[in-house]
Amino acid sequence: MLVAIAVCAAGVLAAYLALRVYRTITEGGHVAVPTATVQRGDISLDVTARGELRGGNPEVLTVPLTGGNAHITFLRKTGEQVKEGDVVAQFDTAEQEYKLKEAEADLAEADQKVIQAKAQREADQEEDRYALLKAQADVKTAELDVRKNPILPAISAKQNDLALAAAKDHLAQLEANIANRAATNDAGIVMQEAGRGKALSQAATARQNIEAMTLRAHRAGYVSVRKNTSTNFYFTGMVLPLLQLGDTVNPGMAVAEIPDLASFEIAANIAELDRGHLTVGDNVNIKVVAVPWRAFTGHIKDIGGTTGSMWDRRFECKVSIDNPSPELRPGMTANILITTDKLTGVLWLPSQALFESDGRTFVYVRSGASFTPKDVKLVRRNEAKVVVSGLKEGQVVALANPVEMSKKKPEGGSALQSLPK
Repeated sequence: MLVAIAVCAAGVLAAYLALRVYRTITEGGHVAVPTATVQRGDISLDVTARGELRGGNPEVLTVPLTGGNAHITFLRKTGEQVKEGDVVAQFDTAEQEYKLKEAEADLAEADQKVIQAKAQREADQEEDRYALLKAQADVKTAELDVRKNPILPAISAKQNDLALAAAKDHLAQLEANIANRAATNDAGIVMQEAGRGKALSQAATARQNIEAMTLRAHRAGYVSVRKNTSTNFYFTGMVLPLLQLGDTVNPGMAVAEIPDLASFEIAANIAELDRGHLTVGDNVNIKVVAVPWRAFTGHIKDIGGTTGSMWDRRFECKVSIDNPSPELRPGMTANILITTDKLTGVLWLPSQALFESDGRTFVYVRSGASFTPKDVKLVRRNEAKVVVSGLKEGQVVALANPVEMSKKKPEGGSALQSLPK
């Protein structure tokens, strides 16, 4: 009895293994082609994308143009809230403080030179007054001597006349010299005052530069630190780090920005395929990932240029938010939905089912156990759906090229490899 049962069990097991081997051999070379059914109905052609929340009209804080690179000594973190007048970033002021000390030393020296020039002018004026009085007295004395000429010998009279002429010439020459010296002294004072003005301007510039090395917020909001674009090591596709303490930055470089929280916008990269269906002003439905309980609406604000590789061309689309709320923060992720058109009673299928080659637009329609290419007319399309004509509702089409699929080996290798061990 036990022997019979064992024989039966062995027969059943052998039959099971034989059936499994047969199925493996007969079905192992078959590759299933994914399919979809052509449907007729009303559809909405939507454009979906994911973007990053930004504040519109941001206040950009830049490195002051002080003539050299600067080192960051203080910098707030991204997302940190600030009020108007709060310090956002500071830079090393050692060089500007050195220039200020030099300018102040030059200013003190210029002040002394101006004082010295004015004192010299006063001393020269006093000396000139004394010399002028003496020369005028000499002329008076010579004139008195000339009055005696009628009673003096001719030689003495002639000497008096010559003395008077010499005194008058000396007086005239002295008056001319005094005028020239006064002009020279005035010019010297003007020159020294110009030097003082230059030193004063340099000191004021150094103070302004020191003040400019502290960047303050001109509006309340949240800080968004910019990326460090001053790095010398860079390659295409490299993700740049955010600026941080100790970094060296170039003059005029943007360090941080404070977005205007009253005019939030979303920047999203959208595939080039959808560009022709979007226009500025289109309505947009928005879902912010961090604020799932609130629905936002907006409209397209700007459509940028197309960039990227030939196989992944994209453009930046900016969407303004019509109903911002206090929960929003710069950098949050948002999903946008733009309904570009609504069509009724049309034939549609997934976009993967449509193929293009040599100017043809076609699909692979199931015909028995195989697929046959059939030309169709494309009406509208987006990344997910295509609206076509030239097909019938209910027809089954391939979602992948069946010719290419037939060339692929089935998963798991050959039939022999799939046998149980």
